[in-house]
Amino acid sequence: MNINILALDGVFDTGLSIVLDALTTANELSSLQANPAPPFKVSLVGTRRRVQTAQGMSVTVARADEVPAPDLVIVPALGYKMPDTLMQALARPDVQDASVALRDWADDGVRIAAACIGTFVLAESGVLDERDATTTWWLNPLFRQRYPSIRLNTSHMIVQSGQFLTAGAAFSHMDMMLWLIRQSNPELANLVASYLVVDSRPSQTAYIISDHLAHADPMVERFDRWARSHLDQGFNLDEAADALATSKRTLARRIHEVLGKTPVSYVQDLRIEKAVHLLKTSNHSVEQIAGLVGYADGVTLRTLLRRRLGKGIREIRVG
Repeated sequence: MNINILALDGVFDTGLSIVLDALTTANELSSLQANPAPPFKVSLVGTRRRVQTAQGMSVTVARADEVPAPDLVIVPALGYKMPDTLMQALARPDVQDASVALRDWADDGVRIAAACIGTFVLAESGVLDERDATTTWWLNPLFRQRYPSIRLNTSHMIVQSGQFLTAGAAFSHMDMMLWLIRQSNPELANLVASYLVVDSRPSQTAYIISDHLAHADPMVERFDRWARSHLDQGFNLDEAADALATSKRTLARRIHEVLGKTPVSYVQDLRIEKAVHLLKTSNHSVEQIAGLVGYADGVTLRTLLRRRLGKGIREIRVG
């Protein structure tokens, strides 16, 4: 398999290293198998001859037309974590040239994978329009506003849609690489995960800081404060709208525009967030914690935590 790794100025050093190390490790470990798979042939490509990583390291890259036609293209993250600097980076000529290259590869049927802020580079090309995708959780509001035609799902670590694969924040680069290796050789992917000591993380939910997302909009931020102060009570949208001096319709619409979810779903996120915090930092029983976050009993809380986080109470307490 010919793999092009698309590196642009400001590439996230950790993301680039994870991609390269995962593929190198896979090639090394493949020789230990009874029937070794053909090696991954990796080319580091860019839209310029040389790029500088976010940490200032210089990387030599080839132009796409100088390497074999790829079967797979991987777009690591850019090292811009805040909206203002990211928006400036997306407007750069080299990123715009990358958009053209990505569209051309997509038109040729090449599979394309992007992780973390690399998903913004892929989205800029337009190839994700009307498709499912995920992105780094803290830029969820910006992604949703900038690319409204993409069906965003930030609860999942990995989202496949046709020939495209997107992955969530930062270390989801490793989840993405194991997923890609697994498509060729499941046994090899498991071996790589064992050697690199990587656990399965199917969801971003456990890492999302709800308060951070709420700050993207004044009304949502006020709702967040109100909801947190009423977590131990049954949620009532009428009461929330009255407290914020707005209508239920306006409040629900704004929360969906910014967060991509209903008010009830967001309150549930807050309850899970607080329950996890209390499980880790207090000696309260599950029944006590359930009452503090607005649930009638511990069974309901246990079921919800298992469904949303994929973990039981014991795993959360010791995690």
